[in-house]
Amino acid sequence: QVHLVESGGGMVQPGGSLRLACTASGINFRLYTMNWHRQATGKQRELVAAIHSNGSTNYSDSVKGRFTISRDNVRNTVSLQMNSLKPEDTAAYFCNVRARGNLFWGRGTQVTVSS
Repeated sequence: QVHLVESGGGMVQPGGSLRLACTASGINFRLYTMNWHRQATGKQRELVAAIHSNGSTNYSDSVKGRFTISRDNVRNTVSLQMNSLKPEDTAAYFCNVRARGNLFWGRGTQVTVSS
């Protein structure tokens, strides 16, 4: 069974930083693309960043240059370093993976950027 567990959310002032982590189990982690999505209240869930099995990355335009996604294939963890946070980054952040023909999601972690 595939499980994804996010951690690291919280409240931070504009301009601050947070680091999210997502630990996966039940999959051969190193083989899969891992993604971070976010969903703000009243808005659709959007893809924020992805890291592929070869280590290449993709970012949405809204976070490019501020967020960095990385992976640790020993600890089965994908991380999202978020710098220069803005109020519009406030959302629930979820990691996901498509494996064995299915899409798996974690329960999410809340990030609130407010002064």
